[in-house]
Amino acid sequence: MTQAFSLPVFHCLERREGVFGEELANRAEDDKEGPDPMRILTGLSALVLLSACATQADRDLPDVEAPPPPMVSGERVDAARLNAAITSPERPDTDVERDELRQPAAVMEFMALQPGDTVLELEAGGGYFTEILSRYLTAETTLYMQNPAAFDGFLGDAAEMRMESLENVEYVRSDFDNIPLPDESVDAATWIQGPHELWYTPENGEPLVSNPDDSFPEIYRVLKPGGTFIVLDHTAPEGAPATTGGDTHRIDPQIVRDLGREAGFVLVSESDILDNPGDDLNASVFDEAVRGRTDQFLMKFEKPAGAPQ
Repeated sequence: MTQAFSLPVFHCLERREGVFGEELANRAEDDKEGPDPMRILTGLSALVLLSACATQADRDLPDVEAPPPPMVSGERVDAARLNAAITSPERPDTDVERDELRQPAAVMEFMALQPGDTVLELEAGGGYFTEILSRYLTAETTLYMQNPAAFDGFLGDAAEMRMESLENVEYVRSDFDNIPLPDESVDAATWIQGPHELWYTPENGEPLVSNPDDSFPEIYRVLKPGGTFIVLDHTAPEGAPATTGGDTHRIDPQIVRDLGREAGFVLVSESDILDNPGDDLNASVFDEAVRGRTDQFLMKFEKPAGAPQ
């Protein structure tokens, strides 16, 4: 609800506390001896003046809209488990070398996943974050490592090799708009450097999805009410068309906000931890001048508790 106030009203209230405050204090003391008719009349006159002041102020100045309250997540990451996952000596050296650029600790803190969560990792690729997520989550839960079948060619056996030492990971080969999981079956979903792929067509292949608008509703379907959906992707210039995702592998953050809202999600927080003001937002993410150092946005959506399917 919009809240409004008028500045002259505050001025009148200050006058009441200063000038009229002393009068009211004196009256309270004198009332012990009985009411004074003249003093009552004076008090009533003061109230009439205050009312007139407020009414005039409301006419003279437009309403000022109060800012909305900030939206924050109430959950916190398990810091000890996260530290153990990231510093595990079993993580491949090639992963550790990428930590400085990918900032896994900060990203995981933003995600605020709980160790017992069931998690769907969309477009997990070769599994950089899969390794950390798996070690952070408990052995009793499940991490679904998802990639579309169209990625098989360039992934090779990377996903299978990654899973060999991760006991709580199940591989899901599916399109983004057709996820083979039951309704309301996961606590959280992540999509790291991925939503731009909705407009990508592999060479000599078919588009990854027939309709990009169908993927966020599918993620919404498999999430439990109250579940979170974390999105991280490469930033495209403001106003860039969605098809930019198929060219430079970037996306305008507003497109992601709109997709989330249209699917029924509530955007609860955003982070600038991967901002890079020096990035050329028009360059391909594979351009050596920016590769690994692109400006990236990070968002957290929530499926409202009690939300209908």
